[in-house]
Amino acid sequence: MIDTTFLQQLEKFNLIISKRVTSNYTGGRASVARGHGMIIKDYRIYVPGDDFRSIDWKVYGRTDKLHIRKYEEERSLNVHVIIDASASMNFGSPVTKFEYASMLGVGFAFIAMKHNEKFRYCTFADQLQTFKPKRGRHQLAMMIDHFNSVKPDGISQFEEAMARYQPSISSRSFIIIISDFLLDIAQLKHALPHLGDQTVKVIQVLDKKEVAMNIEGDFRLIDSETKSSIRTFISRRMRQGYQQRLKSHVIELEGLCDDLGYDFHLVSTDRDIFDVFYQILG
Repeated sequence: MIDTTFLQQLEKFNLIISKRVTSNYTGGRASVARGHGMIIKDYRIYVPGDDFRSIDWKVYGRTDKLHIRKYEEERSLNVHVIIDASASMNFGSPVTKFEYASMLGVGFAFIAMKHNEKFRYCTFADQLQTFKPKRGRHQLAMMIDHFNSVKPDGISQFEEAMARYQPSISSRSFIIIISDFLLDIAQLKHALPHLGDQTVKVIQVLDKKEVAMNIEGDFRLIDSETKSSIRTFISRRMRQGYQQRLKSHVIELEGLCDDLGYDFHLVSTDRDIFDVFYQILG
């Protein structure tokens, strides 16, 4: 669970890495919308009622006609925080994968707030819950309340969720998507491109126990999402095979992100949260 003390930790975090955030997080953001900005987009003939200050006198000197400047408007970056809330994210101790992912998501939202950017957040499993983009501390508090109220459950309908979320990505965006991504790679190949040509950070969160699988003997294994179970004997050879398949899956996911131009990070829930932020924003 995320509590109010985490905000105090985030304040400390912001001071530690503010320089790295400024260079990696904001960036250029000029849009093609017309308005008063810094970059001249076009010219048109002056008509009565136009702002007299927009007249370009150099163009007038060359053409003997009054033209006004039309600008590209600088538009705020839209920040999207997308968190997997399926049943598999409820694994882990003392912090679950969902709790850890939520802390990361809140951290990015906090940075957005510090830069006076709008941010929106959503959670997905077999349903998609989205919230309108807003600025400020109230939005951050609402985000924390939502994450604290969520009990991870259900099956991850990742591809459907991304297809439904896609219309929300309407302008230049910074997207953070956090999940354990323990899904068939074919589904990931269909789902991730829905995020489009944006700045995207794909963060895979795993618990150290499921990475090491440091168990051996007779066990009854239960799928947290489908609730199906199987009784099996876990040998050293089986454990090594599992670890190799997991490693291959992570490599495939990273390669997919590279192909899409997305930034991929694998993190473990036992790592210090600030070290992870420092890595991701480095």
